[in-house]
Amino acid sequence: MPRPGDRAVRRPIVHAFPGQGDFPLSPLARALAALPQLRTAVAEVFGVADPVGAEFDVRPLGPRLLDSTPPSGATLAAEAPGTAQLALFGVCLAVHRLLSGRGLPADRLFAVSFGEIPALTAAGALRVADGARLSCRLGQLLHSADGGLTVLHASAPRVRALLARCGAREVVVACVNDPGETVVSGPPAALLDAERAARTAGIETTRLRLPFRAHHPGLHRQAAEFEAYARSLPFAPVRLPVHSAVAGRAYAPTSDLPRALANCLVRPAELPPVLRRAVGPGTLVLETGTGQALSGSIRRVVPAAEARAPLAELNFPTSRNRISPSTAIGGDAAATQTDPARRAAP
Repeated sequence: MPRPGDRAVRRPIVHAFPGQGDFPLSPLARALAALPQLRTAVAEVFGVADPVGAEFDVRPLGPRLLDSTPPSGATLAAEAPGTAQLALFGVCLAVHRLLSGRGLPADRLFAVSFGEIPALTAAGALRVADGARLSCRLGQLLHSADGGLTVLHASAPRVRALLARCGAREVVVACVNDPGETVVSGPPAALLDAERAARTAGIETTRLRLPFRAHHPGLHRQAAEFEAYARSLPFAPVRLPVHSAVAGRAYAPTSDLPRALANCLVRPAELPPVLRRAVGPGTLVLETGTGQALSGSIRRVVPAAEARAPLAELNFPTSRNRISPSTAIGGDAAATQTDPARRAAP
């Protein structure tokens, strides 16, 4: 409990934008019922995004997500390619706006894979309509990449050794979430072989509910088409640092963002190294999606940070401050100077 003389220390905040592998819709329905401000943010974002979705034959999402019985993730996945991607884009951006409006604006952003599109929109590099266009186009291209992604509950070195041993050359490490969780990607038959080999080796496997490959070198055609499409849209310099798990760094105002986004289709995402740059001890990390897998990885990689998933937990912080005992030395300035993530941010 705070004592007389204790002071509030302004700690850094990171908004974390997840990829497509963890997008349950039931937490969104619960949060919408409890938070009128979230309903407003969702309505505002999809008021811009839904007309764009129509360009890609995506049915309006805003009214359906705000309905008392919203569609399930399986329903969205069965609709026109790009539907689930546009839904995730809009929800993440709405949560980012809600957090900012509740006195929890981000000092920097962290993005995994698809999460780079809403993160770059939140950072001012893209207009909402153009972020929506990129989301839909990416969904279309990914649906031409037959295959899937599977979480292996093992370290990346162990997984790579397993893939080499079982001869699954078409299966690659797609994402290193944390020291004990690695995602692999590949075409259907090869992925099944890799899953069987993993289970034989005593490694737990979880197939993601995504009907395509990602972070796979075989997607060079899709990556080239996506980059060309992205170059047809206007980009602005980022106004907030966006730390990319694929690029392994924060984007600079001069970064080639269309190329960077295309790289997410063919290059792996490795969270631990960039997380250690973006998130320092005591940093408050707020996940903008509906799940909490990303927050779990952040806790395992940077245990001294406070990572939360407000929608999944239905628990929004009320302040960015933490209480510093009156005997502490330095106050706000010392906290800023000793935060390694703040030093690393451009």
